[in-house]
Amino acid sequence: MLKFIKGFGYAFSGIGYAFKTQLNFKFHIAALLVTAIAGWYFALSINEWLWIIAAAAIVLITELLNTAIEVLVDLVSPNFNPKAKIIKDAAAGGVLIAAIGAAIIGLIIFIPKIF
Repeated sequence: MLKFIKGFGYAFSGIGYAFKTQLNFKFHIAALLVTAIAGWYFALSINEWLWIIAAAAIVLITELLNTAIEVLVDLVSPNFNPKAKIIKDAAAGGVLIAAIGAAIIGLIIFIPKIF
């Protein structure tokens, strides 16, 4: 049981590392806070909240995985390597796709409420 509980500490440590070191992670957290406030203001339905939560989780998960991949690549390939660049770029591309998807979901939900 102690090992299980320590696992949460490791996970929160990883989230903390991303928050402290990754500007994009901070941006996504800020966007999530703005979205949550807007969702409260517009009294989103349960289904709309579920879409927002799913989109936010996907963006934050991909950002954390991108951070892990970047650190791992830097560890195994500290000097410039074209293949290392491809790995980092592909991971960043995954975050971009997740963020675009989340933005589209947000637009679909919020535009009708604004107008």
